[in-house]
Amino acid sequence: MTNFNPLRPPTAMAVALLACAVFSVQTIPAHAQDAMPAADEAQQTEAGVMAVENHWTLAEMTGDTVWLDHMLLPEYRSVGDNGAAHPKDAIVAGAAKRRGTSLDQAKLKWAAYQRDHAFGSAVVMQGNTAIVSFYDTSLGPQKGVRSSDIFVYVDGQWHALYSQHTAVRG
Repeated sequence: MTNFNPLRPPTAMAVALLACAVFSVQTIPAHAQDAMPAADEAQQTEAGVMAVENHWTLAEMTGDTVWLDHMLLPEYRSVGDNGAAHPKDAIVAGAAKRRGTSLDQAKLKWAAYQRDHAFGSAVVMQGNTAIVSFYDTSLGPQKGVRSSDIFVYVDGQWHALYSQHTAVRG
């Protein structure tokens, strides 16, 4: 089972929402890709990496496997709160099951999740590497980290290399 990180508005989050009713896995049909926030995604900034996180969430929820395949590096792994690692292929295959979900449906599900599950995010950047962490706001970023994603900036784009999820519950 792949993990969806609800605290990280893109990739692993989507899988867990559908699987655990906590995270939403998104798949974005080709016609919906034009509506995705692509402009900021190329920036080597906190805003740029967060735009990729948001796109990742919606891509998993709508089944946009083409975008996910490009954004996730070949070596990508998502480690769930049980310690099991899931490779890129498993994440893409999980998203493919949601193909056909409209972008509007995905956005509504994501908004409902955000409304019902308060979480914060923190970004740490060093050179071409960014770590995005999502945390339970009632516990804070030092005690309530639910998931983290590691990105590298290559050829003008952010790519996910690794995700880690925890069993922290608020």
